[in-house]
Amino acid sequence: MIGVFDSGSGGLTVLRSIKNRTPSVDVLYFGDIGNAPYGGKSREELSELTVNAIQRLRDQGTTSIVSACNSVSASLAVSLLDAFDLPPQHLIEMVGPTVVYFRGSKARLLLCATPATVASGMYQNAFRMIQKEITTIPIPALAAAIEFGAGKDEIEQIIRDGFSGVQFSEYDELILACTHYPLAIEAFRKVVPIALFDPAEAVAERVERQLWPREAGNGKLHFMISQDSLQFRALVGTMFPQGTFSVEVVQ
Repeated sequence: MIGVFDSGSGGLTVLRSIKNRTPSVDVLYFGDIGNAPYGGKSREELSELTVNAIQRLRDQGTTSIVSACNSVSASLAVSLLDAFDLPPQHLIEMVGPTVVYFRGSKARLLLCATPATVASGMYQNAFRMIQKEITTIPIPALAAAIEFGAGKDEIEQIIRDGFSGVQFSEYDELILACTHYPLAIEAFRKVVPIALFDPAEAVAERVERQLWPREAGNGKLHFMISQDSLQFRALVGTMFPQGTFSVEVVQ
């Protein structure tokens, strides 16, 4: 069984792509809504939350982990492999698959993410390893606005403010490096006149290549959330209308 975790609803975009590619996998999803958003937290806070999330998933019998939260850096996630007795091939995070997707590409890249993700430098450093420089834009408050159901106009204005002064003619593609951002894809399309890239598909491809068919099962889908949320429940119902699933509030 694959364990997927995120600070809340954002990871559902990754989960949707995973289930589209490998519908037979059994998935346990943990959304830490009670501590959302992760994007403004310190590395120490993120470390503690990540340990707790992975421990919770491992206690429930998951054998592979997908970290569907960009604010949890690759280095932080990988450092937990030994602590949880996870072989490297059983852990997938967001950065590696995204960078690999653009290896060899000549596209001029712009990337937007939470302040924590941008400040960590993890994407910048990873892209430099393939001799590619990117421009990063932190957008404070956007992930929280999406998570807690802000109106479309408010979300669009946050995005406009975040890109104020950006010359889009200098770029070919924008990477949405927060899993919440694809939930506001229409607002991004109104503001951003260049191609948009959702890393969820690259992560799902990695899951298919690395974890399937080892994790093939009956397609079971169960959600655990650390705080009840009508917004989360509505999104699950909308994004997985054909699936059989259950939602559990945990402490």
